[in-house]
Amino acid sequence: MIFSLKNQVALVTGASSGLGYACAEALAKEGACVVINYHSQAEPAEELAEKIRADGGRAIAVKGDVSKEADVENLFDQTIREFGRLDILVANSGLQKDAPSIEMTLEDWNTVLDVNLTGQFLCARAALRQFKRQEHRQDISKAVGKIIHMSSVHQLIPWAGHVNYAASKGGVDMLMKSLAQEVGEERIRVNAVAPGAIATAINEESTQGEAGKALLKLIPYGRIGAAEDVANAVVWLASDLSDYVHGTTLFIDGGMSLYPGFRDNG
Repeated sequence: MIFSLKNQVALVTGASSGLGYACAEALAKEGACVVINYHSQAEPAEELAEKIRADGGRAIAVKGDVSKEADVENLFDQTIREFGRLDILVANSGLQKDAPSIEMTLEDWNTVLDVNLTGQFLCARAALRQFKRQEHRQDISKAVGKIIHMSSVHQLIPWAGHVNYAASKGGVDMLMKSLAQEVGEERIRVNAVAPGAIATAINEESTQGEAGKALLKLIPYGRIGAAEDVANAVVWLASDLSDYVHGTTLFIDGGMSLYPGFRDNG
């Protein structure tokens, strides 16, 4: 089977940096036209779009807050106006606002849930509506459409001091599974990826130096992940190579979710 996303259209939310940026870049390298959504960082999003175009691909950058229904509708409208269809959604946008539970404000709780969970719902709903209204191009994809949710190992592993984030990712897990159960018979595939410790510019302090060495104790495979590790998995889930994969979460964590603290019997 040929590994290609040629003539497919992919929308990646939160793609101006980190995992979203890597996913958008990887999807474009496999031939997909890419919509690079960003919230506030226009410059890196536009630079990535230009880089993709310079390499012979097609890409646009579109501003939008995924927690706002009107912004999501505009994002999808611009996607269809530019490319005429949508085949792949990578619902990646997410953030953290950490604090001990006793000190966490309702605003910070709501902000994280609004972006990390409600935002993924709004984007998935818009994608499903588009998949259902457009022609199924069986010559480019066996599935009618593909949704890939960005979750985290913390959909499974409790995380003290981060209850809003962990709760949002637990919600993403059940959102993905429930959507998959609902739309699978329509040949729409819904899956998720759950990264563990991934080195990006945002978390450099916790993944480099002494902090990085300490982090390795939680990773049986013995290295901290790179954004490309996640992007490669996303590309595979978007391709026909994973056509029988539906309603599952792929953990990309070097074994962090194996509770490595119990390697020596706890």
